[in-house]
Formats: sequence, structure tokens, C-alpha cells
Amino acid sequence: MKRLAVYCGSATPKDPCYMELARAVGEGLALRGIGVVYGGGRLGLMGAVAKGALDAGGEVIGIIPEALASSEVANHDCTQLHTVSGMHERKQRFTDLSDGFITIPGGVGTMDELWEAISWAQLGYHDNPVGLLNAFGFFDHLLAFNRHMAEVGFIRPAHQGIMIADETLDGLLDRMERYQPHTPIFQMTAANL
Repeated sequence: MKRLAVYCGSATPKDPCYMELARAVGEGLALRGIGVVYGGGRLGLMGAVAKGALDAGGEVIGIIPEALASSEVANHDCTQLHTVSGMHERKQRFTDLSDGFITIPGGVGTMDELWEAISWAQLGYHDNPVGLLNAFGFFDHLLAFNRHMAEVGFIRPAHQGIMIADETLDGLLDRMERYQPHTPIFQMTAANL
């Protein structure tokens, strides 16, 4: 994995542990020689991920929509900063430039990016690992809901291993390195669907 898209919040929560986590993720990726592709913002967890990676000498590629770039939240310290027309193009660029995806705590936009990465993997638009860093138990309920969807039958057995979760960055990256792509829906027969 040469580059990973990092999905996270642009907010700064009251508890500083989230900002510390984001900075440590950026730094940890850089120290492993893994470039960061992220939302291009300088605020909140996004900015902390970028700063952590840049301070450790890593590559940081920001992808920011025009509407956000013009509102003075763009991080011009990035190795590269790409301005795109909107969110759809932004997420396509994340996929095109990355060898996988890591989601750390965030809100609605972060969840949108995570679920789209999983959905695109199920369909076959990419075959890269989708990681979820469950630090502080932040995603415990989401992981339980994902298991529930699988138990009910809304996630096919072939796709139940797409989301890779771990409580530590090192553990998550090790598991992502070992990820074996699944059979995407585009390659399945009607009998398997």
C-alpha cells in the first residue's frame, strides 16, 4: 500500500483524544512510507491527520471541492492540493489515487465515504481494503449494526470481510496488507445473488 485515503471529521471534538489520534494516524502512515490522500481541509481531524503526516516527512494529497476551497478551509501545506467540482468527483479521486481506505472517527460525511468505499468494493469498482480504526470503541455500534445486516442477510457471505476493523493503527494496517479481494457482484451469477 503506497497511499491510503483517510476518511475523518473536519470538526474538533471537545475531547482532545480524537485530535491526538488523527495526528498519530498521519504520523504512523508517514513513518511506514504510506502517503495520505484526504479531504484537503486544514480544520479538525482532517487537519490533524495532514499535519501528523507532513511533520513526519510524509506525502499528503488533499482533494477538496471548489465550494470548500473558496471558504478558506483548504490546507495549502499539502504536498499536492487538488480542487474538484464536487463530492462525487472528490470520492472518485480518493479511489483513483489510493490503494485502500482508512476511516477514523467523524460524522455524516465520514460515514458517507466509508459506506461508499464498501459499496464500491461489493460491486467491483475497486478491490482495495477498507479499514475502520475503532479507537476508543467509537465504532462499536456501527460494527454491531454491520454484523446485524450480515445476520439478516443484507450483506452476502462473500462480502462480509470487506470492512476490516481493528483498535490500533498497526493492527489495522497489518490486516489490510493481508486482505484478499472478494468476488464482486459484477462477477457473480444470479444464483449467487
